[in-house]
Amino acid sequence: MNFHRAPHVFVGKVNLKVENLERSLAFYQQIIGFKLLGRKENKALLTADGRTALLSIEQPENVTAKQPRTTGLYHFALLLPTRSDLGSILQHLLNSGYPLQGASDHLVSEALYLADPDGNGIEIYRDRPSSTWEWNDSEVVMATKPLDAEAILAEGNGKTWTGLPSATLMGHIHLHVSELGQTENFYRNGLGFEVVSNYHNQALFISTGRRYHHHIGLNVWNGIGAPSPLESSVGLESFTLVFPAEEAREQAINQLRAIGAAVSKENQDFITKDPSGNIIRLVL
Repeated sequence: MNFHRAPHVFVGKVNLKVENLERSLAFYQQIIGFKLLGRKENKALLTADGRTALLSIEQPENVTAKQPRTTGLYHFALLLPTRSDLGSILQHLLNSGYPLQGASDHLVSEALYLADPDGNGIEIYRDRPSSTWEWNDSEVVMATKPLDAEAILAEGNGKTWTGLPSATLMGHIHLHVSELGQTENFYRNGLGFEVVSNYHNQALFISTGRRYHHHIGLNVWNGIGAPSPLESSVGLESFTLVFPAEEAREQAINQLRAIGAAVSKENQDFITKDPSGNIIRLVL
């Protein structure tokens, strides 16, 4: 089942600030396997299918290094279509010598973790069939177990790595936030997401329609009250939430304003900020 199309609301594109555009382009093309969709002097759009931008990287003027212990990006997550695709990219990463930060079996998915040269977190994963996910009332059962890397490599054996598969999606985004109470109110009563997992009151996993294991993760692991980074800091600039129809977006805008969140318009997009200062672009 595709949880990244109507009627769901899902993350479409992540926009990052980087310290060195050339270095980041080399990483995202050669290590991750993106294709270049378009480029201006200090900004590039990256794609898997040659048509849809999944990632934007920009080198702002007077950019500063990533600040620790702030709100913002924990990781963005690229969803691969098959387990053999995960095996293929794992073999590629091992061959490249680029360091992995982790590898986990989450029951609902199998995932690899690494960071780009600026320290922006990346997850690359594949979902297990949704028919195998366990639900306890309205919460999905997830865990963090060791990944069976040998089995995944075996499944990808013989498959030549040629970059990200064209069917790769932006599966989810996981954010550092400063607290969970107002944050849950914003995403739940403002944007219309539902909590599908509460991890020890330290992290929330939310999705639309209580169907997906999470379109957005929210955690306080950088500390309660963590400040927003400087605007010049490397890290998350914004991310897009794709709505299935104008009516659904209008409803979300009205709900956001009803809870006191500011919403502004920029060209055809509407822009809001969560209580921790993470910028969200509401698009169709």
